[in-house]
Amino acid sequence: MYSEAVDVRYLEGYRVEVTFKSGEKGIADLSEFAARGGVFSQFLDHEYFRQVIVNKELGVLTWPDGVDIAPETIYSMATGKPLPEWMEPDEKTVRS
Repeated sequence: MYSEAVDVRYLEGYRVEVTFKSGEKGIADLSEFAARGGVFSQFLDHEYFRQVIVNKELGVLTWPDGVDIAPETIYSMATGKPLPEWMEPDEKTVRS
């Protein structure tokens, strides 16, 4: 079970400290998203990345143009807890 984000604080590089509705707090390193490209290529601009906020209605980290990261992913990254099973890749569909 994941918890919605209620606060985010930029630390340095691609690291953010996230506080969750459950009261848990942790640090997530989001550098892997910048490396993915696509909509996340904007993260290469650190001034853009620093503009992260919590969408209070949805409990997700979001950026000015609506780019966001799934709350389950942020929770897992910040707390070290596993992703929900439904988010794990199905071994049958993963190709080597």
